Amino acid sequence: MRPIDMHCDTILKLMEDKENPGLYENDLSIDIKKLKKGNSLAQFFAMWVDLKSQRDPMELCLEMIDKFYEEIKKNSHSISIARNYEDILNNDEEGKISAVLTIEEGGAIKGELYNLRNFYRLGVRAITLTWNDVNEIGYPNFHEEYRYKGLTSFGQEVIYEMNRLGMLIDVSHLSDEGFYDVSRLSSKPFIASHSNSRAMKEHLRNLTDDMIKVLSNSGGVMGICFERDFLGDTERARIEDMIRHIEHIKNIGGIDVIALGSDYDGSHPNCEIGNIGEMEKLAYALKDNKFSEDEIDKIFYKNALRVIKDTL
Repeated sequence: MRPIDMHCDTILKLMEDKENPGLYENDLSIDIKKLKKGNSLAQFFAMWVDLKSQRDPMELCLEMIDKFYEEIKKNSHSISIARNYEDILNNDEEGKISAVLTIEEGGAIKGELYNLRNFYRLGVRAITLTWNDVNEIGYPNFHEEYRYKGLTSFGQEVIYEMNRLGMLIDVSHLSDEGFYDVSRLSSKPFIASHSNSRAMKEHLRNLTDDMIKVLSNSGGVMGICFERDFLGDTERARIEDMIRHIEHIKNIGGIDVIALGSDYDGSHPNCEIGNIGEMEKLAYALKDNKFSEDEIDKIFYKNALRVIKDTL
């Protein structure tokens, strides 16, 4: 069991709390000690930008990327950035966890492809095209009114350029119509880094059965999200609800479409899997529910690793 978690907001939390001791050990859901305890292979770190803030979204994103690199530098004995599949394998050989740099909010590129390319040069390897606001790329699924609005003409250019560069296109938060635009335009597998099944929990942030099939047919993956609002109807994010979603997704799209996308440090903290170091709880629950070792490995890391290899 070597988890690859495709989404967390830990860097922003470290920036917001000036008293926080940093990435090696803290009181958040993710730090290096917890990643080691959980035997993590790779962690995706999202640079989340809220377009409603009063700051320049690109400037804020760059500040977060600087914080990311400063933390990687301080802890270079334990963690290293990974820009592709080979980097993950090399880091693992050296006994290091891989850190994959991502952006959550395509508005950070401010409607310019040169900004996209510059973020790529800085090591960004995945972008969640929208968060909860309209941007130059497209529309969010945050409001029902945007469900049938697709990518803009600029958004279509972004898809082609991300394919050319070798970046993961992330459709979590994107409108339904935008999802189908990505599936039609992208020549490479794409991901929904932290989304669950809408059939299991009626929420616009989750994927319909048809979307799951389309994503699976593209060779992409969806990361099971530990946010309680996307799992069930309780105040606690329960493992039994995660299993319910996973079983349904497997039945609809097959085992190869399922990955992990915790949304740690960006979601409600009341989760039965308290932090990244407790991921074995999910593995044990999957085993108890008749998932094979190979299926569990696919969910935990093999599927995500395949998409990384095929895309970056």
